[in-house]
Amino acid sequence: MREVVVAGVGLTRFGQFADRTYIDHGVEAVVKAQADAGLGWSEIQRAYCGASGIGPFAGNRVGHELGLTGAPIVNLDNASASGNSAFHQAFLAVATEQCDVALAMGVGQLGRTMLNAAGSQAETRKYLAQAYGNAMTIFALAARRRMHEYGTSPEIFGRIAVKSKLYGALNPNSHIQRKYSLDEVMAARPIASPLTLPMCCPVGDGGAAAILTTRRVAERLGQLHPVRVTASLMKGEVFQQASAWSEGNTLAVAAREMYEMSGVGPSDLDVIQLHDATSSEELDYYERLGLCREGEADAMVLEGATGPGGRIPVNTDGGLTSRGHPLGPTGLAQVHEIVLQLRGDAGDRQVAGAKTGLVQQTGAGAVCFMHLLQR
Repeated sequence: MREVVVAGVGLTRFGQFADRTYIDHGVEAVVKAQADAGLGWSEIQRAYCGASGIGPFAGNRVGHELGLTGAPIVNLDNASASGNSAFHQAFLAVATEQCDVALAMGVGQLGRTMLNAAGSQAETRKYLAQAYGNAMTIFALAARRRMHEYGTSPEIFGRIAVKSKLYGALNPNSHIQRKYSLDEVMAARPIASPLTLPMCCPVGDGGAAAILTTRRVAERLGQLHPVRVTASLMKGEVFQQASAWSEGNTLAVAAREMYEMSGVGPSDLDVIQLHDATSSEELDYYERLGLCREGEADAMVLEGATGPGGRIPVNTDGGLTSRGHPLGPTGLAQVHEIVLQLRGDAGDRQVAGAKTGLVQQTGAGAVCFMHLLQR
């Protein structure tokens, strides 16, 4: 397969916007990615759209607004991992010479457009509350299991939330843009014990996009040192009767395969964007990614290893728990942050000297995506 680079990225602010549709978010994100790359809409040869629960052919509806050019648009739904599904397919399209320029976009309106089929607004709100509550309950049970096995205290989850809120406050596109103290996090409204509201991802809207192409095209555009996609991997779940938390196991398998295929190990990573629907999930994934040994993630948090100035900063844009999680665009927001970090364009969030970044996301199912980006 030939080398693939990221020529441009675009992102809207995540949040709840009563006056905007997911189409508005999608168009804004794509236009920003085009401007970043220096490419026109007519130069996009294939497009892949990640969206979940907002109705059929979401990508085509965004495409209609931009103007139909004959380029095919493929729609993908892998729940939380929909955006990274689009990125993976765009990567494969360019890597296998199906096209020279591919667009990956993601759109979402979790909590408004999503699940309108539930009926009235009151019924929809009730359905969402149940669905969100059930998901957080699963994460809470996994957190309780960790507390039982390793003696993890709820304050460890709280410290991760504090770190995420600090990064989110530095991100102009973040849904939540305020800092929290540990006392505020621990005293906040409980969602599912031991998780409080700041430890859980918010419900909202947004759009994100990335344009992938060849090095030759990037150089034509004046990009002499583009961010390259060293590897892109997708893994599915294996039935595990003895485990109630298979997502972590799937991630561990994917991480080992990623490191083997790329020749890059955990110690080579400079910055990571990982799936953190809750702070407790982020903690578990430190170990699954091999950032530390099993049972040692608590110590990483206490030493500040994954925060500003730490040895391996994680979720430098605030992650799902602060930047937000509209499902469809979430994975491409992760790509957006890693690209900014590797370019040195992340502003106050910048990780000094970042050259290698990892994106990881899990979708209900479970399916796990990982992308290794380098410059």
